[in-house]
Amino acid sequence: MREGFACHALSVDYGQRHVAELGAAARLAGLLGARAHRVARLDASIFQGSALTDAAVEVPLDGATAGIPVTYVPARNTILLSLALGWAEVLEARHIFVGANAIDYSGYPDCRPEYLRAFEAMANLATKAALEGRRIEIRAPLIDLPKAEIVRLAITLGVDPAMTVSCYQADDAGRACGRCDACRIRRAGFEAAGVVDATRYAKRNKPR
Repeated sequence: MREGFACHALSVDYGQRHVAELGAAARLAGLLGARAHRVARLDASIFQGSALTDAAVEVPLDGATAGIPVTYVPARNTILLSLALGWAEVLEARHIFVGANAIDYSGYPDCRPEYLRAFEAMANLATKAALEGRRIEIRAPLIDLPKAEIVRLAITLGVDPAMTVSCYQADDAGRACGRCDACRIRRAGFEAAGVVDATRYAKRNKPR
């Protein structure tokens, strides 16, 4: 919106443990003036095996382990971006913005710049719009920003961080656990930015 785009926001309900993020996205989309906010719903059974979608797999609370963590959701960004691509073509939109970050993150392979470049190349091979000259551009404005800069940017743009949900196991009210990888990375971002942590934590798990 800062760049003058008319924004249509898409969220996806894929059976994620942190379903509270969908409500947060809807509230922010309305507050910030998106033209529309839609929620696409997928069959959650195809995403089993991830700690974010499978009740039998626990979210790690003691820090990241070597390799790709169990919070990785199989092919998630490819599926989410494909849904966005389909809607973009219907809207005749030529830009897709995604919040992937490859600096302070958990090591997911589908958050890397080279992945997003590859998806963009695929999008421009696979769509009627691109073949007719309306190329699709994948934009990831947070891709190379440390979390501290993301915190500062949110505040500069009038986004209240307290309204956002990052926690891998936020409760129904959107309150964070304070212990998972996402919470620890987020908290470190506030500390590095010199900004008071505005995250809403569940009282029993509030970091000391």
